[in-house]
Amino acid sequence: MQLDDLYRQVIMDHYQHPRNQGSIEGGVGDETLSVDLKNPTCGDEITLQMKIEEGLVTDVRFKGTGCSISMASASMMTEAIKGKPVEEALALAEEFRKMMKGEEFDADRMGDIEALAGVCRFPARIKCATLAWHALERGADKKN
Repeated sequence: MQLDDLYRQVIMDHYQHPRNQGSIEGGVGDETLSVDLKNPTCGDEITLQMKIEEGLVTDVRFKGTGCSISMASASMMTEAIKGKPVEEALALAEEFRKMMKGEEFDADRMGDIEALAGVCRFPARIKCATLAWHALERGADKKN
């Protein structure tokens, strides 16, 4: 099996069986951050919800519609940042940005997310892949 085929399978698995999809159930006094973003170029939409407690992303969920790249990226991102410090999540977002620009990035930190590396060859799809990551950054900005 070729590496590109394996990467396609990982992307399709996250698209067809998204992780952390849905809404965070809130309690009284709950401080769940919510960010809504749209990609007007292709129509992708995402609502990212994060619960950040004492600097940790304790829960993260997303709802959205869009292409396989957009939804798979959101699924992979939520898996990667759940339970991590906000600073680590933002550092991962920076590595993802480098990967999307075709720059050198820390592949060891990326895990399944590296399956999206080939997107950088298709400039029109980069916005699809980065939508959830922009929502993460906006959510972290709201918290600060």
